Amino acid sequence: MVSAGEFRNGLTLEIDGTVYQILEFQHVKPGKGAAFVRTKIKDVVNGGVVERTFRPTEKFPPARIDRVDMQYLYADGDLYYFMDNNTYEQVGLNAETIGDALKFVKENEMVKVCSINGKVFSVEPPLFVELDITETEPGFKGDTAQGASKPATVETGAVVYVPLFVDQGDKIKIDTRTGEYLSRV
Repeated sequence: MVSAGEFRNGLTLEIDGTVYQILEFQHVKPGKGAAFVRTKIKDVVNGGVVERTFRPTEKFPPARIDRVDMQYLYADGDLYYFMDNNTYEQVGLNAETIGDALKFVKENEMVKVCSINGKVFSVEPPLFVELDITETEPGFKGDTAQGASKPATVETGAVVYVPLFVDQGDKIKIDTRTGEYLSRV
């Protein structure tokens, strides 16, 4: 059991028979009255977002989420196909379920497919990926007053802001959680 005082972003709980993921939380201690926890929670099955408040002593059971390593195969229209490398079972997921999760993922890379009771609700990309830059403007010497950056398109089609010294054809490391450039490879 997890008490409301122990809430963290990304935690999944079962509240009133529905599985919710905590998007934001805030511990509030008003000058008068008891403390409470203000949250923004997302129903992982249907995607609805709700704001609720809880007493810090309320307890909820953690939800059991199955995370399976699967290989991203290809996209066909609005469907994205994944394969379990152990059973060779393939799963097709729609664009609504995927969201922006595959923004930095190339075909044939491994991702985690998250499900509850057999219903897939999200895909988690690897934390860091290495991608080639397919298009960017050339950087000029002397343009670096204070950590200047420029937009660069990577091989998946996503746009990342990189330092001026990074050129087309370079391989870079990206943090998929924030979409930020980390380093050249």
